[in-house]
Amino acid sequence: MSGGIDEARRALGQRLREIRRRAGISGRELARLSGWHETKVSKIEYGRVKPSDADVRAYCAHTGSGDQLEDLLAAVHNMDAAYMEYKRQHATGLKRGQQKSVRLAERSKFVRIFQPVIIPGILQTAEYAESVLRHYVKFYRLPDDVDDAVSKRIERQQFLYRGERRFHILVSEQALYTSVGTKTVMIGQLDRLMAVIGLSRVLLGIVPVQSGPPMQTTNFVMFDTRLVTVEGVTAELSITQPREIAIYSRAFDALATQSVTGDAARALIRKAIETWSE
Repeated sequence: MSGGIDEARRALGQRLREIRRRAGISGRELARLSGWHETKVSKIEYGRVKPSDADVRAYCAHTGSGDQLEDLLAAVHNMDAAYMEYKRQHATGLKRGQQKSVRLAERSKFVRIFQPVIIPGILQTAEYAESVLRHYVKFYRLPDDVDDAVSKRIERQQFLYRGERRFHILVSEQALYTSVGTKTVMIGQLDRLMAVIGLSRVLLGIVPVQSGPPMQTTNFVMFDTRLVTVEGVTAELSITQPREIAIYSRAFDALATQSVTGDAARALIRKAIETWSE
């Protein structure tokens, strides 16, 4: 998605231009102080070239903007890796994406998940996961390695039972009614959620259908405070900028405030089970 990368480069250049102007330094003066050719500043600020770490450090040093250095460096580091096209990621099937999820969970101590439509992968039964992944294979016209992908998805669930990791998982009540597989598959999946509520490392919250969301949002996963992954239709967005991660954190907290847990969550799940059992 070169268009997204180009847009990110222009956005970063605009931020650097604003920092320079607020400091009252001309582009020519900044180039002189940094030992650059005078055209380099305009190339960076209009997104024609990507700044290096050293370039960003020079901007912050000469404009007195050291407090923004961490965020700006994160923008540079994230630029080329921000978008991962599904077609490229799953070129050899779905297993690779599941392996990536395992690695991310393995390196994290606190994982926050929000899923408005279906049950998150880390809580899925094998039958539910197979139905979801077969849909992906069909929709994206991928090689069929569903069995291996399901195995990797189930492997990730080991983190719910061992180690020091904690999980705060939010699902919308709609996810209890989104049809995935047969009625038997859905009832089995909802029974699984009832069991999850008792796990010591997991806090499961359900956002009732009557609750209005704080904003229009899609599913996202937060790995500690270093990474947020967001799934779109054509690409996965990886967010590492501290200021953006902070916004997702506020969104998650707002959703968590609306959610119900414990016995209230069990009541919503039982109601859904009764519906699927009719």
